[in-house]
Amino acid sequence: MSQALPPDEHDELEAEDGEEKAPFRRYLTRSGAERMHRELIRLLNEERPKVTAEVSAAAAQGDRSENAEYIYGKKRMREIDRRIRFLQRRLDTATIVTPAEQTDRAHVYFGATVTLEDEDGQRTTYQIVGSDEIDAAGGRISVESPIGRALLRKGVGDTVEVRRPRGEIELSIVDIRYD
Repeated sequence: MSQALPPDEHDELEAEDGEEKAPFRRYLTRSGAERMHRELIRLLNEERPKVTAEVSAAAAQGDRSENAEYIYGKKRMREIDRRIRFLQRRLDTATIVTPAEQTDRAHVYFGATVTLEDEDGQRTTYQIVGSDEIDAAGGRISVESPIGRALLRKGVGDTVEVRRPRGEIELSIVDIRYD
């Protein structure tokens, strides 16, 4: 399901399912869902078959109790299976948001790409994404992060104060885009 979030829906970012006690519903941007889907396909079609073959070859060597390749392979298989289950569950239950479909482009909502300026005039651009999509080096921060929470519903020209472990910082919103 793809949708743009109306402004009032951000008021209800509480967890829907009893599976997790998270402060927010699980939202994914369209691009985040596509990245997760590619990872799932790679795990199912490449990684799992490769590790299965390695475990089978190691098992054929005899005594499994002291066979390091077998033990490691089984452990790796459990990790892959766990990640596959996680990705399948996330993709099945997450609400997919297409940022380009956002109608209120004057304010920051989930999926927005926001350019900020700090007190020193340094500019940084972030996309507001779900917790499963975080990549600070890639400019993707969680809607649940201190900066993400502070930016919600704000517009260009607004200034927000953000408490961080290193102290408070004041950030001004310079630009908002929905790509």
